[in-house]
Amino acid sequence: MCTVVRMAAPDDSRTMRERMLAGELYIADDPELAEASAAAQDLAAAYNATTARQRPLRRRLLEQLLGAVGEDTEIRPPLHVDYGTSIRIGARCFANFGLVALDVAAITIGDDVQIGPNVQLLTPTHPVEPGPRREKWEAAEPITIGDNVWLGGGVVVLPGVTIGADTVVGAGSVVTRDLPAGVVAVGNPARVVRTLERS
Repeated sequence: MCTVVRMAAPDDSRTMRERMLAGELYIADDPELAEASAAAQDLAAAYNATTARQRPLRRRLLEQLLGAVGEDTEIRPPLHVDYGTSIRIGARCFANFGLVALDVAAITIGDDVQIGPNVQLLTPTHPVEPGPRREKWEAAEPITIGDNVWLGGGVVVLPGVTIGADTVVGAGSVVTRDLPAGVVAVGNPARVVRTLERS
């Protein structure tokens, strides 16, 4: 991904968190962001330490960690997030072991979504130019996953991608661009190989 570099204007009084939430370049090594990330890591560690027999505790921890989580949604530990609060996941979803959801920007997941093991949802971007990257500027673009999507094991979804409802992404695919609703996509980069009959 290529990020256009727009450094902060001299009179820009916004915090790094405000810049981050606006989708602009910001520096993550900021005390407010560091504290928010540490709090998320604490909750994620507690969640990841639960057992399959502790479903009520898992649910409470997920509700504290994530921005929203629908009814009957299950995420098997381990789960890894940046902040958690920018993740919204719908009802009746299932995410298998090892979901990485880096939510510097919003990650929105619809209802009835199936997520295979070791899937990565990556919103962060970094400048291509070496100077700003060395100075630790970064940004992010949101990810949206529609209802009834199935992401196979090891799928990687890159910043700014939207995946339409009912679409299937084959295991190991890297989704670099938006995918329409009702298709099967595979490969690196993921390409549409089939259109599905929608019911």
